[in-house]
Amino acid sequence: MDFSMIGPGIVLALGCLGSSIGCGIAGMASHGVMSRVEEGHAKYVALSAAPSTQSIFGFLLMILMSQSIKAGTLSPIGGIGIALFVGTAIMFSAIFQGKCAASAIQATAKNPALFGMCWASIGIIESFALFAFVFAVLIIR
Repeated sequence: MDFSMIGPGIVLALGCLGSSIGCGIAGMASHGVMSRVEEGHAKYVALSAAPSTQSIFGFLLMILMSQSIKAGTLSPIGGIGIALFVGTAIMFSAIFQGKCAASAIQATAKNPALFGMCWASIGIIESFALFAFVFAVLIIR
């Protein structure tokens, strides 16, 4: 068994865990609102899918980290350290993005004109995951 790939596995798992929790939180809000309104369901689905991008960051980091470990430019223990800290940042970003999306869904149900403005805070939360991703790439390379 190759234990050198523990770090890449951790970063993927944390990204996917955060995305699933965040999408679950927002999805539950979306379902509640869709049961009360007659139209505009697609925008609620779009908001509830926002946290899914953090799993992409975890996936890309898994690939980059495994390549760096195989190339010998990243130690397996260094990979675990990066995975734990960066993966945790990505995970929490996805969870809180889901909470923010849930409140955006509620706000948009009450006032549909707020839909576009709600994306601003969701994007800000996304940027923290993006920063963690970029910093990890800079450390790995």
